[in-house]
Amino acid sequence: MKNLKEVLLPEIEEFRKVGHKFVNGEMSVMDFKHASGGMGVYAHRGGKEFMIRFRIPSGVTDSDELKLIYDWAEKYKLGGLHFTTRQAIQYHGLSIDEVCDLMKEALDKDIYTRGAGGNFPRNVALSPLSGVDKEEAFDVTPYAVATGEYFMERITTYKLPRKLKVSFSNASSDTAHCTIQDLGFLAVNKDGKDYFRVYLGGGLGRNPKLALIYPELIEPSEVLNYVEAMVRLFKAEGNYENKAKARVRYMVDKLGEEGFIAEYKKYVNEVKKEENYKLSVEAKKYDKKGIETNITNSRLVEQKQAGLYSVYLHPVGGQIKLSDLKAIIDTLERFDDPEIRLSMTEGVYFRNLNGKEAEELLEVTNNMGGSTSFDYSVSCIGVPTCQIGICESQEVLRETLDHVKKNVSNVDLLPRLYFSGCGNSCGVHEIAEIGFTGKKKRINDVIQEAYEVHVDGSFVEGEARLGKCFGDIARKDIPMFICELAENLNTANKPFIEYIKSNENEFKALVEKYNC
Repeated sequence: MKNLKEVLLPEIEEFRKVGHKFVNGEMSVMDFKHASGGMGVYAHRGGKEFMIRFRIPSGVTDSDELKLIYDWAEKYKLGGLHFTTRQAIQYHGLSIDEVCDLMKEALDKDIYTRGAGGNFPRNVALSPLSGVDKEEAFDVTPYAVATGEYFMERITTYKLPRKLKVSFSNASSDTAHCTIQDLGFLAVNKDGKDYFRVYLGGGLGRNPKLALIYPELIEPSEVLNYVEAMVRLFKAEGNYENKAKARVRYMVDKLGEEGFIAEYKKYVNEVKKEENYKLSVEAKKYDKKGIETNITNSRLVEQKQAGLYSVYLHPVGGQIKLSDLKAIIDTLERFDDPEIRLSMTEGVYFRNLNGKEAEELLEVTNNMGGSTSFDYSVSCIGVPTCQIGICESQEVLRETLDHVKKNVSNVDLLPRLYFSGCGNSCGVHEIAEIGFTGKKKRINDVIQEAYEVHVDGSFVEGEARLGKCFGDIARKDIPMFICELAENLNTANKPFIEYIKSNENEFKALVEKYNC
């Protein structure tokens, strides 16, 4: 993408000028956001510090790139970095000049920030265990990566009504959330042949909607035709006037489900006649010699390749300390051909490890994150970092984890919690077993942080559903609420997903106890 770099470099210096105007008070917050989003940059609340988002393609990276990410963070004296729910990496607390200098450095190393925000195709999501997952239909990695490259080759040409999210999942577990995306491709195997099931017009945030299912399975080689068709449909039918109604899911409301699918099919046929972007890709062949391990660990995943393993790490809230990252990098340097995949859950998988390597990495990372579903809870970045956030979602996550683990003997039955600091759902709370979305509410005549409780959501193929809202709980009460829930689960001896099916009234009563 040499030509792309030549286009992007001058953009950076122009953006630096814009950034200084904003810092000097010569530009409004919203005007700056409109200019900065497409560069992968957002201002922190207060307008003096900034966030930059590195667009890690489908979360696929390696030790060398991770070391670059570490070195830059160290250079700019950052304490850590943030793994996002879109398989990207964010730095926080930079000056505008540091942001622009970083963009240049990253561009030189083929790491992009362009289109990581704003009205652009976002990072293409991918099941993080694709290629090594025992349960997968087939490895969808090359299709996700090719789609990301397709977008990046055109990133400066897009003028979309809003952002466009595309995902690729390798199995019915749908770990890339195809069932709630603008456009999702879920791998299936039928009669011994590989296909994609296509999902259309889903999305979270304000007025969430499950995706429609395209009536035909498609050949994997045809993926880019279906991607380009969605881009064209979005440009033709998307709302450029009303930002609140500009996502793909509102086009479904506008055209009706049948009308939307028919219109989409029209563009698919048009693309095939005009361009026919057929893909010819190959999945990686794994030939590393395996070594079996006898240890049992919840963070250890046995790969479909004999004697090879993946190790999961989930730093609290996706925020990893630089010292921890350095220890991991130093360890990986001793391994043979390790792979790294960021997840949609603010965690990271270290893959293609033999048993001895996996054991060593488990030991090195033992105190860097938890090992239960509850420990793996998710939160958006929230206030005070996010400009549009309402609540301190990262803080309430930490408060809840700390309080519950101090006061409950067994947290193994608790599910992963998902926190969003506002209704935009960067913490994907609507598809969680238990999700919280932040708001401000008058409680006892005082405006306080409160969270809507969303329950029994799912993104699994065939079971996808949005969670039901059970009420509001004041921020200060959430740790105690989860403590009581944990005790109820332990008494029933059921994980939450089973408990809620037969004990919904008891759960409702618990929410009502804390309802504000």
